[in-house]
Amino acid sequence: MDLMTILLLIIILFPMLNYWIFEDAGVSGYKALIPFYNYYIWLQVIGKPWWWLIIMLVPFINFFMIMLMLVQTALSYSKHNLGEQALAVLFPYAYIPYLGISEKEHYVKPENRVKVKKSQLREWTDAIIFAVVAASIIRIFMIEAYTIPTSSMEKSLLVGDFLFVSKMSYGPKLPNTPLAFPFVHHTMPMTKYTKSYVEWIKWPFYRFPGTTTIKHGDVVVFNYPDGDTVSLKQQNQSYYSLVRHAGRERVWNDKFNFGDIVARPVDKRENYIKRCIGLPGDTIQINDAVVSINGKQIDFPEMSQFMYKVKTDGNAINKRLINKLDITEAVQIDESGDQYITLSTQSAAKLKELPNVLSIDKYIQEKGYWVPDIFPYDSTYPWNVDNFGPLYIPKAGATVQLTLANLPIYSRIINAYELNSLEVKDGKIFINGKPTTSYTFKLDYYWMMGDNRHNSADSRYWGFVPADHIVGKAVFVWLSLDNNKSLFGGKIRWSKLFRTVK
Repeated sequence: MDLMTILLLIIILFPMLNYWIFEDAGVSGYKALIPFYNYYIWLQVIGKPWWWLIIMLVPFINFFMIMLMLVQTALSYSKHNLGEQALAVLFPYAYIPYLGISEKEHYVKPENRVKVKKSQLREWTDAIIFAVVAASIIRIFMIEAYTIPTSSMEKSLLVGDFLFVSKMSYGPKLPNTPLAFPFVHHTMPMTKYTKSYVEWIKWPFYRFPGTTTIKHGDVVVFNYPDGDTVSLKQQNQSYYSLVRHAGRERVWNDKFNFGDIVARPVDKRENYIKRCIGLPGDTIQINDAVVSINGKQIDFPEMSQFMYKVKTDGNAINKRLINKLDITEAVQIDESGDQYITLSTQSAAKLKELPNVLSIDKYIQEKGYWVPDIFPYDSTYPWNVDNFGPLYIPKAGATVQLTLANLPIYSRIINAYELNSLEVKDGKIFINGKPTTSYTFKLDYYWMMGDNRHNSADSRYWGFVPADHIVGKAVFVWLSLDNNKSLFGGKIRWSKLFRTVK
């Protein structure tokens, strides 16, 4: 039985707890056993309008409506104490039947309820609880605010952009760890390492229907795939990259440099934002920085950036011009005096017109030049950021033939994302203890890349993004701040406010 079926059964069967409540209210108890109609009667019993039924049709909102109706049921028995109302919400299967059965408890019709004057403290407490619950619902299931922390999406999105991410677009997902401090991600405020969540309750992955699906070119927020394990003192670095460079033993034992090594559930991994380049079932290839999907070249994002090698006649490029061209990343100079500058296509064209610029060429890593930090970290695949693939992006239900040669590509999917036991013994591949030569994927996977192609930690470095890591679609920038400037010295980028994400 899948999770959606369980949730629907809960919604359908839940009002049946009201059998004895209905009897107390003068309504035949059997009506509590009639699916859907029992909600209509329940609303009458607690004195609420019939149109609440319409709200009950909204996925995930209906669960909070049920909680509200439970509180109203407690009020029908003169339970005005917060603790008693909490009992109704937290332990409804015992507390609601108790109210109806107990001879000590008496139902009061809505029109006969005594209005209890709340203390100022209680008024504030109720208001704060309501605000926190309402804001949490919006944040978890509808829309959430994010800030761009790095330059991986420049110039499409800038460091210091504040944007809204729609979780309704691709469908909100149930939080894996529902018991968490509100409005923070994985760490408590004003602390460095204290977890903001507990894992007493763990919910499996489930995504509610969305208004659309992920398309090529969408700017997507997702949980960092490599973030399942974290070095607390180097949280901005991939744990797996640290292990490749420093060795597992040192990373785990050198507390001074790496701190504790912790695991994080999917919904508490760092949030990343990139552009979706490849969809499930696609084959991606990069030739001299040009991306092809299924053999067809795709256009560069309008504001994409690359590193260019710039030769001059010995005269430096004017710093004022660098500011005018909105070059925000540091200019690098090699031993020969050549400069390496990160530029958009438009800025490169303008720079090329300068009389002291002799040549300007896009810096490209040669085909066959292997970068060990590039996925899948195996010399069998001598790939780099500019020459990569071809690589198939797995699709749920698709089957691939497994060999020792292609196992580095799929091993993390099989082991970490789809939670199988994977071993290689005597030259044979074992999954969950059984020898195998093929694997059928359970999830869809995506390929994400930053628009700042030579300064983006993306799928070229850590591979596929599983469907259960997708958070939402970036839709709107409402504020943009230049952190290098003062409040009255141009900190607010007025021309970058209130723009849609493209």
